[in-house]
Amino acid sequence: MKPDIHPNYQETLITCACGAVYPTRSTREHIKIGICAACHPFFTGEQRFVDTAGRVDKFKQRYGTVRAPRLAKSTKKKA
Repeated sequence: MKPDIHPNYQETLITCACGAVYPTRSTREHIKIGICAACHPFFTGEQRFVDTAGRVDKFKQRYGTVRAPRLAKSTKKKA
């Protein structure tokens, strides 16, 4: 191996928003995650909302609705 070309690989802690801490090794010093195996609904069997606003709602807020202009064009052609 060539010297001085590899990143610094060190021991670190992964911290979840629920409070779970996992020791591991990484090139980053401290890693924070939003959801882990201890609090994920698939592993816990609980049904709860992780994100209050869904992806479709966020998209509609950013870009508005796409169907309104198309409907306006189609109603003009019929009249």
